[in-house]
Amino acid sequence: MSTKEFTNQVLDLKQPLNYFALQLTNNHQDAEDLLQDTFTKAIAYQSKFKEKTNLKAWLYTIMKNTFINNYRRAVKANTIFDNTEDSYYLNSSKGNEGSNPQSVLSIKEMWSAVEELEDDYRIPFISHYKGFKYKEIAEELDLPIGTVKSRIFLARKKLMDQLNGYGEGRK
Repeated sequence: MSTKEFTNQVLDLKQPLNYFALQLTNNHQDAEDLLQDTFTKAIAYQSKFKEKTNLKAWLYTIMKNTFINNYRRAVKANTIFDNTEDSYYLNSSKGNEGSNPQSVLSIKEMWSAVEELEDDYRIPFISHYKGFKYKEIAEELDLPIGTVKSRIFLARKKLMDQLNGYGEGRK
């Protein structure tokens, strides 16, 4: 098949490909970009296409893989690597939270409530707050993972009930 014939067949599938791109991205501009990337790759890799096979399926696969790769690239670009001791920058708050007196009082009030929890609830809750995964907490405390999840959930519930106004409007 000549390049011109191949290109015409690819362009004939523009409408269904555009619809698929919209389903993936939920955004017209991103869908257009994805469609353009798909066309570019299809033409660049024309030699990989086997004649008498399903061109539409081949193009859909290119589009889906391009979308997934772009998504992974975007996620990786937003990942923050913190090489400070104890991951200080990752764990520090963003902005000015905690700088006004009312928020400082609220934080003290919350930690006071956390300290009042029974050990069965406080230890898993604080471990989870510090960033440990459920599995790690379960292994450290020699408990089933379901028990750890339940205790963290119940600790949150107790804290919301105990702290006046913090649990209102949340579900």
